[in-house]
Amino acid sequence: MSLLEIIGAEKRFGGLRAVDGVSFSLGRGEIAGLLGPNGSGKTTLINLVSGALPLSAGEIRLGGRRISGLGRDRIARAGVARTFQLVRILPSLSLRENVMVPAVFGRKAHWGRAAERVADAALELAGLSARAALRASELTYIDQKRLELARALAAEPELLLLDEWLAGLNPTELAEGVALIRRLQGEGLAILMVEHILDAVRALCPRVVVMNSGRLIADEATEAALSDPKVIAAYLGEEADA
Repeated sequence: MSLLEIIGAEKRFGGLRAVDGVSFSLGRGEIAGLLGPNGSGKTTLINLVSGALPLSAGEIRLGGRRISGLGRDRIARAGVARTFQLVRILPSLSLRENVMVPAVFGRKAHWGRAAERVADAALELAGLSARAALRASELTYIDQKRLELARALAAEPELLLLDEWLAGLNPTELAEGVALIRRLQGEGLAILMVEHILDAVRALCPRVVVMNSGRLIADEATEAALSDPKVIAAYLGEEADA
């Protein structure tokens, strides 16, 4: 049974169709890459799924329930969490306080000590437990990204949307990040990840969905997609062979 169903999703900004009739599904516990050149509509689609933007047309369902049209808070309660291209944390709060916020307002709405336990578990998973009392503003950029992931995990989602979370990592950090994402998927979390690091996509994603100019141009096994003339043309800005 599919967890996420995107049915004819469309987003218009005036005369521009940033997302143009996109349809695909993601199973429970499945991990898939969302690929495409810059400006292809990937982040706009993530924004539609998470409720940051409303659909112009189409429908999005989670676990058989329509979530398109709901507010971001209700979509988070339904089981969707995300990270952002530009890290969003609360710099004046400690790491634990940062992560307690989504534990309170996430899918299971924990309070008090229960919220602290959920936050501490998420920090442990992200490799930040030793610095739980540190102010978030004191973190390096890479550790801010870890904190943002911990915040997403503390919401206890069924679906995690990663928007270039691996970008900017050095080779050692990248290997650690890939291992962490694989562990999350192994625990049953469905993950849709926007990513430009193709080695990471190959390591993590058996399947990719590829967009170009707002449209879906491929939905297939990763290696098949990366050798697909349509996909190659989209990345290189060339016309594919007939």
